[in-house]
Amino acid sequence: MRPLIYAHRGSSGHFAEHTRAAYLQALADGVDGVECDLHLSSDQELVLLHDNTVDRTSNGSGPVASMTLAQLRELDFSAWKGAAVPAQFGGTAQQFLTLAELLSILHAAGRELALAIEFKHPKGFDERLEARTLQELRAAGWVPENSHLGNIRVSFMSFHPQSVKYLARSVPAGCLCQLLDDVESAALEAEAAADSEAGAARAAKLRAVQAEAERLLDAGEVGLAGPGVDYLRSHPDRVRSWLSAGSRLRVWTVDEPEDLQLCIELGVQEITTNLPARIRGLLPVNCD
Repeated sequence: MRPLIYAHRGSSGHFAEHTRAAYLQALADGVDGVECDLHLSSDQELVLLHDNTVDRTSNGSGPVASMTLAQLRELDFSAWKGAAVPAQFGGTAQQFLTLAELLSILHAAGRELALAIEFKHPKGFDERLEARTLQELRAAGWVPENSHLGNIRVSFMSFHPQSVKYLARSVPAGCLCQLLDDVESAALEAEAAADSEAGAARAAKLRAVQAEAERLLDAGEVGLAGPGVDYLRSHPDRVRSWLSAGSRLRVWTVDEPEDLQLCIELGVQEITTNLPARIRGLLPVNCD
């Protein structure tokens, strides 16, 4: 069966991530859904950004949490990519998006779509972001029982088990995705092995977070497992056990043919990619 394709921050291999152009291109690419990252601005608006600062993806600098929505709108979030944005995808001032604006784009598509929301916490888990998101979704007509908002099927993701457990009070398990990274990565091991006290502490904390994330999935408290490709390669038996137990897998970030092939071989149901048009074209014809 063909895996569902989610556009990672929109078609971010083509246009700057999280921009109007990236999401409109994703819809044109025929995706099944899109993924976004959420931060709170200083005036408590839900804004689409991955990093804790605006430095990498705009012509400004500073923490997202220290800026108002109006200040964020003054920045250029598309030019850094170097991709010319077609006029039909809006001008520079229209590229920065709030969650409400992304929902409008998806509603206007006129077909069933999935939205995967990931929560970002600059200083560790703080339930204000999740609470504000659920409040805004409910006000827009979101139905918690099936997690639908009109034509949009909403799911929620986080690397923080605390976030997932908080959301579980209001969201069905099948709409909750526990994200996992490969904390045994070479870079992390090197940092810990450098006799750095801070590096060792960071490694221990990340391992503890991963252990709790794995426990939630092993216990079936969360219906969606969200491993990165590196985790998938490092822990295939654990991944198979989740699939056997009935969990769905949403793997990130699948941009290369060999990563797609691994997902297909394991029976992964959902993949997240920066290059949805390319990945769709690489799917075997017998996947549908």
